[in-house]
Amino acid sequence: MINGKIGVAVIGSGRAGMIHARNFARGINGAVLAAMVDPVEEAVKKACGELEIEIGYQDYNQALKDDRIDALVVVTPTVYHRDIVVAAAEAGKHILCEKPMAMNTRECDEMIQAADKNKVKLQIAFMRRFDRDFMTAKERIDGGEIGEVVLVKSLTHGPSVPQPWMYDIRKSNGPLAEVNSHDIDTLRWFTGGEFSEVYAIAGNYRCPEAAAEFPDFYDNVVMNCRFSNGMQGVIDGAVSVKYGYDARTEILGTKGVMTVGHLDDTSVISVSSEKEMVHPVVKSWRNLFIDAYRGEDQGFIDAIREDSVPKVTGHDGKMAVAVVNAGNTSIIEKRPVSLG
Repeated sequence: MINGKIGVAVIGSGRAGMIHARNFARGINGAVLAAMVDPVEEAVKKACGELEIEIGYQDYNQALKDDRIDALVVVTPTVYHRDIVVAAAEAGKHILCEKPMAMNTRECDEMIQAADKNKVKLQIAFMRRFDRDFMTAKERIDGGEIGEVVLVKSLTHGPSVPQPWMYDIRKSNGPLAEVNSHDIDTLRWFTGGEFSEVYAIAGNYRCPEAAAEFPDFYDNVVMNCRFSNGMQGVIDGAVSVKYGYDARTEILGTKGVMTVGHLDDTSVISVSSEKEMVHPVVKSWRNLFIDAYRGEDQGFIDAIREDSVPKVTGHDGKMAVAVVNAGNTSIIEKRPVSLG
C-alpha cells in the first residue's frame, strides 16, 4: 500500500500497457501507479518519464519483491502470461491480465488455481463488459426488449498491420485470439451459454509478407458457432483493413433486433459542393474504448478493496481461450470442432 492506496505495477509499456498505466497514474480511485516494468531499458525509462514515476524495472520478478506493489497489470505477449500470473499469485499480488488469457486451457487452469490457492484476485481484461453501450444493450436484452436471443453476430476489424511475433500462430494463436477474443466473450455474455461447436474458415488476403515463413497465418476469419442453450453465433475478424477500427455487434431475438457499436468517430458530417459526403471513421480501439478501459481498471481495484468477485473472471478468460483453440483447429483441419 502507498498512503492507503493500492500500489499497481504495469508489466508492458506498449499501446495497451500505457492506457492502463495512464489510468492508474491519473484517475483510478483507491489506487496509485507504483512502477512500470518492461524488459527494454529505453522503453521503461520513457514510460516512467511520461508518467512521472521513479520506479521502473526490466525484470518483473523485481516488482514481485517490492512490498509497495499490491497488484499487477499484465500486458505482455500471450505466451508469457501463464508464468507471470502464476509467479504474481505466489507472491501475493492481485492480477489484471490482458486478453487473451493464455495459449491453452491448461495454462488457464494453472493461473486460476494459483490465484485461488494464494487468495488473490484474477481479472481478465475484456473491457467491452465495462463499455456503456455494451452494458446498456445487455441490460435491455435481459429485460426482454427483443424477446429470447436467437443469434449474436459480432465483428472486429483492426486497421493495424500485425506485429511480427503475431504472424507465428504458435506464439500468438492468431487473430482469433488477438482480435476476436472480445467477440468470443461478447457472444458468451449476450447468449448466456457456452460454445458447443464452431466451424471457422480463414485466409491471408492483406499480409503477403507473412505467407512464405508463416503459411498458417490468416488475416481474415469467419466462425459460425452453436451454443449449449441452442443459440447461434457468428464471428467476423480481420486485421490490416486500413479503413479504420470497426467493432459492432448485432443481437437478433424472437421479437426484434438490437445493434451495438458504430463506425462514426464524430457526429459531424460535411457535404461539399462536389456532392461528396465526409463522415470520419473511428481510427483506433484506443479512442473507441478509452472509457471502458478506465471502468475496467476501476472495477479491478474495487474488487480488491471490497473483496468481491471480479466482473470478468479467470473462467471467462479460459472459455474464450478454449474457443480460440477450437477455432484454429477448425481452420487447419477444415471441419467443425466440438467443445466439451
